[in-house]
Amino acid sequence: MSEPETVVTHNEQETSAAGEHFAARLRAGDVVLLYGDLGAGKTAFVRGIARGLGAPADEVTSPTFTLMQEYRGRLTLVHVDLYRLAPEEVGGLGLQESTDDPAVIAIEWAERWSDAPLEAWSVRISDEGEERRRITIIRELESS
Repeated sequence: MSEPETVVTHNEQETSAAGEHFAARLRAGDVVLLYGDLGAGKTAFVRGIARGLGAPADEVTSPTFTLMQEYRGRLTLVHVDLYRLAPEEVGGLGLQESTDDPAVIAIEWAERWSDAPLEAWSVRISDEGEERRRITIIRELESS
């Protein structure tokens, strides 16, 4: 596990900008596990990731009802939202197989995915009141 990196943002645009800055580190096959309460800013952060990957950020919306959306840029971004699923329903989505694709996969409500890969980016967004958000990023590495 890497040392946690924390960023504090003060509005949705800054949260999105933090995602855009973070995207520079991402490579094909990376999995980004997003955690945070409803309205914490997970989708705004993913919108920034899309912009950073050269995908159309203005098209990024929460895929709560479609579950999964794909955006093409210098890397393909697969945006998944597990909010409407119970943990036992997540296995049927084929997320484990998706991690083999040459894309970046960003998963909102990642705590519902019990088979999440051991090697992934973990992004925790907490609401600090008003529009302020605390974003903590950790690179989870498979233990050897």
